[in-house]
Amino acid sequence: MRLAALHPNLRVRIAVGFVQRLLDSMVMSFMAVYLAFQYGVAVAGVLVVAVMALGVVGTLAGGHMSDAHGRRRTLLLGELGVCLTFGVMAAADAWHAPMAVYAGYVVNKFAASFAMPANDAMILDVTGPESRKLVYTINYWSINLALAFGALVGGFLYNGHFTLLLGLATAGTVGIAAATFVLIAETRPDTPVQETRQSILRDFASGYRLVLQDRAFGRLLVAATLFMSIELQLINYIGVRLARDLPRQDLIPALPWTVRVDGVEMLGILRAENTVLVVVLALVAHVVLRRVPDRVRLYAGAGLFTAGYMVLAVSDTGWVLLLAALVLTIGELMDVPVRQTLLADMVPDGARTRYMAVYNLNIRIALVVASACITVGSVVPPWGMAALYGLFGLVIISQYRAILAPSAARPALARA
Repeated sequence: MRLAALHPNLRVRIAVGFVQRLLDSMVMSFMAVYLAFQYGVAVAGVLVVAVMALGVVGTLAGGHMSDAHGRRRTLLLGELGVCLTFGVMAAADAWHAPMAVYAGYVVNKFAASFAMPANDAMILDVTGPESRKLVYTINYWSINLALAFGALVGGFLYNGHFTLLLGLATAGTVGIAAATFVLIAETRPDTPVQETRQSILRDFASGYRLVLQDRAFGRLLVAATLFMSIELQLINYIGVRLARDLPRQDLIPALPWTVRVDGVEMLGILRAENTVLVVVLALVAHVVLRRVPDRVRLYAGAGLFTAGYMVLAVSDTGWVLLLAALVLTIGELMDVPVRQTLLADMVPDGARTRYMAVYNLNIRIALVVASACITVGSVVPPWGMAALYGLFGLVIISQYRAILAPSAARPALARA
């Protein structure tokens, strides 16, 4: 399927998603640094945790709102909140009012989280099974490209030009809200919404209780959470280990010229390698792997991904670390589009955004797990952490097997 043949909403959301991730990477990647300089590391940690907690509330509220009142309205409310709060943050930084910047940051992340499930559900609304792998591959590619460029631009502008950075984010999000208002049509399925005399809060809770009772979905959520927990190790335990233990060395000593790196520099190279490889190989992988059965892609992808991180947990050799990053990226490209398609196949039309809201919590749970791994890694040797990653990988594969088994509750999901 060609990109031009996709639903107009979908093309707009992919383009808008690129800009959103670009702006988020430009600004939000540096908010923890901003807060640490303003209030100290300990207080900054508490402030960021508060933002994460409110983001969970925003995600769940947005999921309920989108299923009850439509995707377009939820997107508009969330995106208007994002652009207004970026404006508040820019004005507050210009007036040197850090607490007002933080207040804007809190509401900004709530609004962004509020809109996220509606965006994800809209993609499901307008794609069919035959196009979903391509769509998720393109979306995954664009997100990684945006994150790479956003971090680069933000890194250059943060020191001395933070107000300008916030002003650019304000202008960009105004454009995003305008594009949603003008170009996006409502896509919520015409599924009858059951009227109830219950309180809104009870109706909210009952809707999410039904999601949590879906055993196949719960298994996929566990797999996604553990997958993300492994991925976040690079900026948590593995990053700390490399910075602390990796000796300064020539990166590839066999070459006539080489680069000499320490642990922190090696961490930056590994992150850049993963991002660049995803951008370069994502669309190629879609073409090469499209005839590979989904079951094989999921199992092999999770295995390669886990094996790559197990090597990163123990190796102190530069070229081995580079090779491990290549292996884990191939595993990531094999797994992620199929897992997203699997999710799309199991989500019922009448509760799409509730499902997507709960599914998106995997990122926040994984952040907690990844942070805890730093503490665990302070008392467990590197081989022990590698074994822990291996256990995570086995659980991921076991969850896939249970979902795809012919005897599962959703037999339609059992693919070749």
